[in-house]
Amino acid sequence: MGSKWQITTLGNVCSKIGSGATPRGGIKVYQNEGEISLIRSQNVYNTGFVREGLPYISLKHAEQLSNVEVMSNDVLLNITGDSVARCCQVVDDVLPARVNQHVAIIRPDSETLDPRFLRYYLVSPGMQSQMLSWAGSGGTRNALTKGMIESFKISVPEDIKEQHAIAHILGSLDDKIELNRKMNETLEAMARAVFKSWFVDFDPVRAKAEGRDTGLPKEIADLFPDSFQDSELGEIPKGWEIKSLDRIADYLNGLACQKYPPEEGKESLPVIKIRELRQGITANTDRATTAIPGNYIVEDGDVLFSWSGSLLIDIWTQGRGVLNQYLFKVTSADYPKWFYYYWTEHHLTEFQRVAAYKATTMGHIKRHHLRDAKVYVANDRIMKLADEQINPHFELTIQNELEAQKLASIRDTLLPKLISGELRVPEAEKLVEEN
Repeated sequence: MGSKWQITTLGNVCSKIGSGATPRGGIKVYQNEGEISLIRSQNVYNTGFVREGLPYISLKHAEQLSNVEVMSNDVLLNITGDSVARCCQVVDDVLPARVNQHVAIIRPDSETLDPRFLRYYLVSPGMQSQMLSWAGSGGTRNALTKGMIESFKISVPEDIKEQHAIAHILGSLDDKIELNRKMNETLEAMARAVFKSWFVDFDPVRAKAEGRDTGLPKEIADLFPDSFQDSELGEIPKGWEIKSLDRIADYLNGLACQKYPPEEGKESLPVIKIRELRQGITANTDRATTAIPGNYIVEDGDVLFSWSGSLLIDIWTQGRGVLNQYLFKVTSADYPKWFYYYWTEHHLTEFQRVAAYKATTMGHIKRHHLRDAKVYVANDRIMKLADEQINPHFELTIQNELEAQKLASIRDTLLPKLISGELRVPEAEKLVEEN
């Protein structure tokens, strides 16, 4: 497959290009649930549609925006502010929907331009660079106008079937990534549910103490005590211990990496900061020499916890790096990874409250807050049983995320080559099969 390519403008191949508006009443009319979704810039990312924070409006307010109704397969483009140029396709499960004034609907003529092909074209590095340049050429606020969008020149295969094929290759990779994401949501929910039920709420112990069925198989239920004992934190299951976070795990503070600059001509590693924890490694990520103690090297699967700024905990899955001074690498020789991960996460809200209370430009917690944060530790038999129940789910989420990272890397490598015609469909299909 290798049809001729033609250059055209979006205005020539789209039946609709236009943005919406904020309903009368503004944020006051937003609902957590409702009949019509209102898509905003925070829902539109190059990696796909993000449902988090999606508000709803009533049919009455939606009628005010009837000219910006979102249809299946529509391409959405952020046109103002810091998120300008971010682009995705709408997902059908948020329809019916409208967009506000910060998002443009681009609806191509599907017989001439495949919508998914267009979405990938707009998120390609070259097109992103062009849109950002245009958006910053006007006033003080980044913006893309309707006229700009209509004038965008795109190069596309004349044969719509080749467009479909290119979009299918890239889309199949994204579909696998999305499948992994959904699978991880389920796995994480199952693992967290067991952790909370057993170690936070003491559900099996409470049920036995009250003479109720635990809902667990007898051989598992028999391992739990049937009574409580007093402790500094109130009643805890008989035979259990209370320990602090810094006793179940080691919280290794990172390095001031500016003291370890990369050496010319030698291997270097990305510096993992709070920004990288949020956004991943980018072209703007600092580098450091590899000539540092090995325990400050971050590997895939490591638990990282930012003790400054916004405070968050995550599992790193983007390759080797160097631990920055505002992050902890959390490890333990005595307890499984899921145990110290979930307990740190359990105390995260309190840590964030402490950090927000501090009258500094960037709030943080100190070592003593780790000592003050308490955890419940069961006897060895229950810890072993919990590990058997939770660890497979926990580890599979890490493996799924690593696979998703690999798939994303393949997609990002293929995308500009396919969109430009440098790589043809059969060659791309072969590369995907080999990986």
